[in-house]
Amino acid sequence: MSQRTVAVVDYGMGNLRSVSQAVMHVAQGSGLEVVVTSRPEDVRAAERVVLPGQGAMRDCMRELHDSGLKEAVLEAAASKPLMGVCVGMQMLLDHSEEQDTPGLGLIPGRVIRFRLDGRLQPDGSRFKVPQMGWNRVRQIAHDGAVHPVWAGVPDGAWFYFVHSYHACPAEARHAAGETDYGDAFTCAVARDNIFATQFHPEKSADHGLALYRNFLSWKP
Repeated sequence: MSQRTVAVVDYGMGNLRSVSQAVMHVAQGSGLEVVVTSRPEDVRAAERVVLPGQGAMRDCMRELHDSGLKEAVLEAAASKPLMGVCVGMQMLLDHSEEQDTPGLGLIPGRVIRFRLDGRLQPDGSRFKVPQMGWNRVRQIAHDGAVHPVWAGVPDGAWFYFVHSYHACPAEARHAAGETDYGDAFTCAVARDNIFATQFHPEKSADHGLALYRNFLSWKP
């Protein structure tokens, strides 16, 4: 297997078809081959890694462990560009309230459920959990600059969300994007060679594809 690969991690819990198709689309002409893989050795050999996730976080963490892929993902997170998507982002933090589940501990913080009971939206309807739909995302600058994976994506661009829980990073410097649903919450996190989003870039039209394209050329 060549070193110029992007591994989309298949541990049985990701939105693999749409994620891999989006990454393959933007990888055309880049010299990178996209592989959807359940083999730890492929993750270790890859230049970049995408970690999708869907469903309950406890199930995702169990399947990642039982598949034998957890150690390979942790090794990747220590040394190469890694992008988490949806529950794949939540797994990067220390802990989730969802079924009291420990995460990978790669970004300090926790994942909490929306607390919107009894609250009304501006149109008078109740806030629904899970949140499903399009939100404007504000890019968060640190030291005067937003994260390179946002390159060319307008601040306030719309992205597609489906989730009941959201990240609360312990340190403000790890928040790369935020949006509002009842209250403002962090919807993108970053640290060193890791970038991750709560929203689904693969379901977010051109701006989502731009994020995947930027990830493929990002040199942290």
